[in-house]
Amino acid sequence: MSNLLQYEEKFKKVISIIESRKARAYHKVNEELILMYRDIGKYISIQSNNLEYGDSFIQKLADFFKENYPNLKGFTRRGLYRMKQFYELYKDDKKEGVTK
Repeated sequence: MSNLLQYEEKFKKVISIIESRKARAYHKVNEELILMYRDIGKYISIQSNNLEYGDSFIQKLADFFKENYPNLKGFTRRGLYRMKQFYELYKDDKKEGVTK
């Protein structure tokens, strides 16, 4: 038992490395999701401004996802509209951050 206690601090260091890297991985995944939402929002914004599609583009895209990718979450009309809003709200923001 005392032999195990001798290594406990070294083992805790390994746990610390694991937890630190997991936190960094979660941060990177979140950053990529934000970039994805921004890029989708930009595309939707451009297409919605096209007179041929207008506001119906979002609904048609949501219907497409529902029919072809029913297990994909977050791509409802409401979710897609929020992606568009997100892009339009921050498109002129020059701050460093997720876009660097």
